[in-house]
Amino acid sequence: MGAAEIKALRQRTGAGILDCKKALTENEGNVEAAIDWLRAKGIASAAKKAGRAATEGSVYSYIHAGGKIGVLVEVNCETDFVALTDDFKTLVSDIAMHIAAAAPEFVAREDVSDDAITREREVQLARVMEEGKPEHIAAKIVEGRMGKYFEENVLMEQKFVKDDSKTVTELITDAVARIGENIRVRRFARFVLGEGLQKKESDLAAEVAATLGS
Repeated sequence: MGAAEIKALRQRTGAGILDCKKALTENEGNVEAAIDWLRAKGIASAAKKAGRAATEGSVYSYIHAGGKIGVLVEVNCETDFVALTDDFKTLVSDIAMHIAAAAPEFVAREDVSDDAITREREVQLARVMEEGKPEHIAAKIVEGRMGKYFEENVLMEQKFVKDDSKTVTELITDAVARIGENIRVRRFARFVLGEGLQKKESDLAAEVAATLGS
């Protein structure tokens, strides 16, 4: 199966990339059979749960070794019962560690202000012009770089630091399928000792990433 089939199955079920690929492989590329396969495993129901109210959950704190990076993150689910499960706690811990390592600025793309998007687009357009790219392809290049900007700065679009084959969105979608409740990251704050020393912060982020990968 190709990327188009996987994308189509994801759009219809809300399942993660790896789940869709496995479903298609198990069913010899038959999309309808793959949907039934995902439904039988409870994976395809994750997308439907996304609209349900998530008002329980927890506020979790993570302090990196040495106390140089700290994260507070609020992750919501639907019931206090699920909030107390090991599966949910592990997910929240993973999200907090990811934030420490990847240093996102926003939870979701819609949290990025219009002013920030306009400013970044202007910067990227100036870069494209400085690089001498033809004007007729400049807009396309800028949009591609804006996509990269969101991937680097928006938590839900970042590659998960412990498994870069999936995004944080896909990590949560997989958890929703297993747990059976809507889950969302509401907000987070990331603290760095001596914040403002960009070089040092970069070194610390790399240190956390290395720790998670060990």
